Amino acid sequence: MLRKMGEAVARVARKVNETVESSSDTLDLADCKLVSFPICIYKVLRNVSDQIHLITLANNELKSLTSKFMTTFSQLRELHLEGNYLHRLPNEVSSLQHLKAIDLSRNQFQDFPEQLTALPELETINLEENEIVDVPVEKLATMPALRVINLRLNPLSAEVRVIAPPLIKFDMLMSPEDAQVPPP
Repeated sequence: MLRKMGEAVARVARKVNETVESSSDTLDLADCKLVSFPICIYKVLRNVSDQIHLITLANNELKSLTSKFMTTFSQLRELHLEGNYLHRLPNEVSSLQHLKAIDLSRNQFQDFPEQLTALPELETINLEENEIVDVPVEKLATMPALRVINLRLNPLSAEVRVIAPPLIKFDMLMSPEDAQVPPP
């Protein structure tokens, strides 16, 4: 067990060092068994955090992200958080004013993260395979850059299915009403 934990820590350290040494705009910490975003990474990346435009934290065990994460990486263009245990986002997600795409698929959202509607550059929202019933269609309709929102495999209410199509100017992907939502 300790050996596996040591290997996971070494893998994260290696990936962070690669980002710093290559001055990359990408930090990929997918599949690292993270239960939280490591605090030490803020110090290591403090001189390059403004140039990081893509962070992937997919397929970890994250239950939440901190406000510090959102404010530290305020220059993000893409954020991949699919395959975690997230059920909400911090209010500081509104500091991601340059964000164009966010992937929150395969998490545990029961409520649509309405803070996303305040992001002016956001083009793509992926919330596939969560537990969302209601969607703020009116707020989504006012988002200037939104092109696609994926809500497949969510137990959407009949009201959302009826109200959304005439109000929106973007693609809203939904499963057919009788589609089976996979068990948790």
